[in-house]
Amino acid sequence: MRAVSVLQQTYETVLSRAAPADFLPALLLRLYLAPVFWMAGWNKFNSFDATVEWFGNAQWGLGLPLPWLMAALATAAELGGAVLLLLGLGVRLIALPLMVTMLVAMFAVHWENGWLAIAEARGLFATERTMAASEQLAAAKDLLREHGDYAEITSSGSLVMLNNGIEFGATYFVMLLSLFFTGAGRWFSLDYWLARRMGSSVASRAGVPAYS
Repeated sequence: MRAVSVLQQTYETVLSRAAPADFLPALLLRLYLAPVFWMAGWNKFNSFDATVEWFGNAQWGLGLPLPWLMAALATAAELGGAVLLLLGLGVRLIALPLMVTMLVAMFAVHWENGWLAIAEARGLFATERTMAASEQLAAAKDLLREHGDYAEITSSGSLVMLNNGIEFGATYFVMLLSLFFTGAGRWFSLDYWLARRMGSSVASRAGVPAYS
């Protein structure tokens, strides 16, 4: 029993000492997601006509109704969301349309390809599609070794076969869901300072000392 008590006290001490850094998870999630959505939105913006066509085309695209409006909303959500995530402003609100965007991407674009973003021949999420892609990748590597400078071609990284599954979209969705419930975090977000300012104002009008 004494050992259990010591472990519990140690655990509580560690948690207590780590509490001042509780802003880090939300901050790091925001800093991770901001460039992801900025690049996605910027690519849509720079090729907006092609994006609209892809949104609306039922044969080789998404076949969505009102494709111009849908493309504009997705572009605005990603570009605006990136800025708001970086600033930590309205994080819970902007997380909602970004989560919707991720769900549309997951189910309309990536679902049929399975889980993996990069094709793997082995593992829990390997499928016939990814195993075939791995064989094709091996054949391509053999051709490059035989007829090209393989070391130079792969000097910046290994060759991979894109599977385009839901892995990345699902990961971003979970990260956004976490931000929706936790908020932007303390200290390094405008949401925190605005809430603190509003709390101080309300407390002052009520004649109650404010505290953080």
